[in-house]
Amino acid sequence: MSDANVRIPEEAKDRLAAIAAEEGLSLRAYLARLAQTLLTPKERAERAERARAALQEWSGYAPTPAEQHDLDAELDRRLAQATQVAGR
Repeated sequence: MSDANVRIPEEAKDRLAAIAAEEGLSLRAYLARLAQTLLTPKERAERAERARAALQEWSGYAPTPAEQHDLDAELDRRLAQATQVAGR
């Protein structure tokens, strides 16, 4: 496997190195593991679509785009509210 150089702020590198060390890993190993656990935007969209299809098949629930928008807005509102409460 070949290596790549990535330029990031020193503070970010130090933080990642500290996290890696706490987990008993080198920064290289930690970043490789992290890359394997993250999904690309395309992978997230595909997973969400499969979940929606499974929910519809299981329950018959199929929100319209307008209903989905309203539900997303409500979730965003609740998450913002919870974040504010947690930050106090």
